[in-house]
Amino acid sequence: MGILDFVVKLFQGGLGNLAAYLAAHVLLCLVPAFYIAGAMTALIPKETVTRFLGRNTPKFLSYPAAASAGSLLAVCSCTIVPLFAGIYKKGAGLGPAITFLFFAPAANILALVYTGGIIGVDLAFARLVLSLVFGIGIGMIMALIFRSEDIAHDKDTDVLFAGQGRMRRPALIFLLLLVALLLSGTLKLAVLTDAYAKVTLPFSGMDRFQDALFRLVPFDASKGEEGVTAQGAILIGLLILIALSSKKGLENIIEGFNGWTWVSLCLVALTLLTAALGVNPHAGGLDILFTGKFLGVVLSMAVLIYLARYHLEEQEVRDWLWESWRFVRQIFPLLVVGVFAVGVIRQIVRPEWIQSLAGHNTILGNFAGVVFGVFMYFPTLVEVPIANMFLSLGMHRGPLLAYLMADPELSLQSILIISSIIGRIKAWTYVAWVALFSLLAGLIYGAWVDGASVWLIGLCLMVVVGLLAFGLYQVNKRNVQKAVAPPAAIPEKR
Repeated sequence: MGILDFVVKLFQGGLGNLAAYLAAHVLLCLVPAFYIAGAMTALIPKETVTRFLGRNTPKFLSYPAAASAGSLLAVCSCTIVPLFAGIYKKGAGLGPAITFLFFAPAANILALVYTGGIIGVDLAFARLVLSLVFGIGIGMIMALIFRSEDIAHDKDTDVLFAGQGRMRRPALIFLLLLVALLLSGTLKLAVLTDAYAKVTLPFSGMDRFQDALFRLVPFDASKGEEGVTAQGAILIGLLILIALSSKKGLENIIEGFNGWTWVSLCLVALTLLTAALGVNPHAGGLDILFTGKFLGVVLSMAVLIYLARYHLEEQEVRDWLWESWRFVRQIFPLLVVGVFAVGVIRQIVRPEWIQSLAGHNTILGNFAGVVFGVFMYFPTLVEVPIANMFLSLGMHRGPLLAYLMADPELSLQSILIISSIIGRIKAWTYVAWVALFSLLAGLIYGAWVDGASVWLIGLCLMVVVGLLAFGLYQVNKRNVQKAVAPPAAIPEKR
C-alpha cells in the first residue's frame, strides 16, 4: 500500500467514524444532554446544587449523591460531559463533580446489567464496587490537589449567580422532563424499543441506498464499526440544518426571538422524532416503525412545549436556550475533532496487539487495557460486546476490567472537552488518576480470577483505601495549617 493510499484510508476511517457517531449517538443522547445542561445553568439556583454537591457539603453526603445521580444515566462519556459542565458551572465542588463524571459512564445501572448478562455477574460486581470506591477517591484527590482553585471557583459562582431564589416548580418539572426525554431515547427497554405500528412508504431504491452507505462507511459489529444507515444519513443532514439555523437563531437569543430561532427549534423537534422512529429499508420501500421510544419522545416534547409556553417566563426560556447553545459551541467542535481522531487511530492500532499484551494479569497487560480504552473508544454498551470479543480471543479478565473502566472515561474526545471546561492541568491530572486506578482495579480483580484469596483481595483493597485516606488526611491537614498560619513578620527597615 502506497503512502497516498494509506493517508486516504486514515481519512476515510476518521470520516466514517464521525459519520457513524453523529448518526447513531448524537441526536437522542447528546442533543437532550446539551439542553439539560443549559437548563441546569439557567433554571437551577446555585443553592440547590451546592446543598448536595457543593464543596462545603459534608463528604458523606456530596460524594454518594454524585455517584447516585450518575448511576441513573445510561449514556456515553461524551453525553455526561455537558451535564458535568452544567453542575460544575452552577457551583458543584470539583470533587463531587469529578465523581459524577467518572461514575456515570463507568457503572450506570444499564452498563452493569449488560456487563453481567454478557460477560458475567462477577465482573459486573467488581466494576460496580471498584468504580464506586475509586470514583469517590479520585474526586477527593482532585478536590484536595486543586483546593485553592476550587475555593476560587466557588466564589466566582457566588458572584455570577448571586441573588437567585428557590427553584420554581415549573422550572423543576421542565428539567425533569428533559431528563425523561433523554432516558426515553437511550434506555434499551422492551417497552421503548418494541414497535406498535408500521407504515410502509413506497420509496424504491432505499435498499440500494443502504448498501451504498455500508460500502462507503465500514460496518462490522465485531470491530465496533457501526456504519451509517439510511435513517442515519437523513439525520446527519438534519443535524447540519440545525447547526446553520441555530447559529442565526440562538447566537443573539438574549436580545429576543427571531424567525431562525423557531426554525432551529422546529428542526430539533423533527430530528428527535425522526431519530426515535424505527426505519427498515427494503426492495419494496421503506418501513416506518412507531416504537415506544417515539411515543415517549412525543409525549415529553409536548409537555415541554406546554410548560415553556405557559409556565416559564420568557427570560427563563431565553436564558435556557442561550446556555444550551453556549455548551454546544464549547463542546461540539472538540467532540467532532476527537471522534475523527479516534477513527484515524483505529485504522492504525490492531486489536491483536492489545490481545497479545493483555493475555496475563500483569502491570503491562492492564496498562495495555487502559491505553486501548483511550484510543479505541466505543460508545456506551458497545464496549461490552467488544470486551466479550477480546475475552474470547484470549484477553485476561483483569485487563478486561481495566479496559471497561478506562474506555467510558478516557476517550480522546472527552479529554479534549474536559480540558476546555476545567483547564488542561486539571484534566490531565484527572486522566492520570483514572488510568492509575483503572490499572489497579484490573490487577485486583485479575488476582482474584487467578485464584487469590478473597480475604487477601479484600485486605489489598483496604490497604489501598487506607493509604488513600491517610494521604488525603495529611494533605488536608497541611492545607488547614497553611490556612490558619499567621503571616510571616516583615523585618523593619533601618
